Amino acid sequence: MAAKVLDGKVVAAAVLDETRERVEALDQRGIVPALATVLVGADPASQSYVGSKRRRAGEVGIRSVHQEIGADASQDQVHDTLHRLNRDPEIDGILLQLPLPEGLDGERATLEIDPAKDVDGLHPTNLGLIVLDRPGLVPNTPAGCLRILDYYDIPIRGANVVVVGRSFLVGRPLALLLAARGADATVTITHSRTKDLAGIARRADIVVAAIGRPGMITPEFIRPGATVIDVGINRVDGKLVGDVDHDSVSEIAGAITPVPGGVGPMTVAMLMRNTAIAAEMRH
Repeated sequence: MAAKVLDGKVVAAAVLDETRERVEALDQRGIVPALATVLVGADPASQSYVGSKRRRAGEVGIRSVHQEIGADASQDQVHDTLHRLNRDPEIDGILLQLPLPEGLDGERATLEIDPAKDVDGLHPTNLGLIVLDRPGLVPNTPAGCLRILDYYDIPIRGANVVVVGRSFLVGRPLALLLAARGADATVTITHSRTKDLAGIARRADIVVAAIGRPGMITPEFIRPGATVIDVGINRVDGKLVGDVDHDSVSEIAGAITPVPGGVGPMTVAMLMRNTAIAAEMRH
């Protein structure tokens, strides 16, 4: 029997509806949340991503402010733009589109964003709040994964979860969120050098694939009936595929997210939610 499809587009639409209501409540107080997008260079993929985020912002009533910087800009020029947006009282959230052009350091630039306006949730202050189990702006992709599980009533409390991938963007913050009070999962972080990776994953109730290797997770990694969250987005022969070999794993898993249409739409939806939350916190 084929696995149940966990449709991220459906969940994202619900998150956007909730965000629209939050924005309307702020509007009644005379507050219009504003998201500043910063694009360095003219990479077509980055332009497309920023464009989609700005469209989503408009759909939920968030004002969009766009800043473009030439690819020949210096690190200091990028930082100066971020500092100006930090000081601007009309801006609630700042999104620096990554990666930056060659020669510029995206991690250094992220450090220059005011944590209260860091709607990507990637500033060390916000990541530290996750470690401390305190409220803050949470990274969008990990938050989106949790929201999918919640929407489809996938039990987390007491569940054995294996996260395949240890990046600071997804794997590590997601593991912390899953193990936090209220979620209460038992989490194992694995990676490409983990001994008997397939054997460890096969004991899990939930497997999250976030390792950046197309089709790496095959049926030998999955216990029959387990839930599979595929965070990977890889382009192979012009087609988007995940870190999970979807067709074969769907025959054994109980539920699975597709690629595309799974975690991807959630990332943008949670960005909009973070912007509304940042506006609420600032005001």
